Amino acid sequence: MPSFTITPLAHQPLVVPALAELLVETVAHGGSVSFMHPLSREEAELFWNKSLAAADRGERIVLGAWDGEALVGTVTLHLDCPPNQPHRGEIAKMMTRVRYRGQGIAKMLMQEVERLAVQHGRTLLTLDTAEDEGAAGLYEKLGYRRTGVIPDFALKPHGGLTGTIIFWKRIGRLRRLDSEE
Repeated sequence: MPSFTITPLAHQPLVVPALAELLVETVAHGGSVSFMHPLSREEAELFWNKSLAAADRGERIVLGAWDGEALVGTVTLHLDCPPNQPHRGEIAKMMTRVRYRGQGIAKMLMQEVERLAVQHGRTLLTLDTAEDEGAAGLYEKLGYRRTGVIPDFALKPHGGLTGTIIFWKRIGRLRRLDSEE
C-alpha cells in the first residue's frame, strides 16, 4: 500500500500546475467543485493562484496529499469568516485524483484539516457537497452531521442541476466567546 504525505501548499514551482491538473481532472469526471466542463488549464491555474495568495495572507489553508512527487489530492480550510464567527471554519475543494480514489486519501486530508482547524482555534466546521455523486458518505463516516439539502443549488459540471447537502461538525474544545464574570 502506498504511503501518502499531507502538507500545506504554497506558491512553489509545480504546485499550481499540479493543482490545476487535479481540478481539471475532477471537473472532467463530474466533480461538483464550482466549475463547468470543459475547464481550461488557464482558468484552473488562475483559481489556484488566487487561492494560494489567500493562504499566504492567512485566510485559508490549502493542503496537498502527495504520493512521492505526485500531487494526488487536496482540501481547503477557509479561515476568513465574518467577525461574529471566529470559531468557525469551512471545508472546500476536497479532491482526489481519479486513479487514487478509495485509498483513504480524502480521510487523511480531512483528519489533517481538522487538526489544523483546532490549532487555529476553530470549534465548528461546515461544508457542503453535491447531492449527486458527492462525498456525503465519507463526511458522515467522519462524524459530520447532515443539516439538510438545498435542491437545485448548482449546475453539475456536464449540465443539469444538483442539490447540495450541508454538513457540520464540532471539533476541539468548545469555548465561550462571550465574557463571563
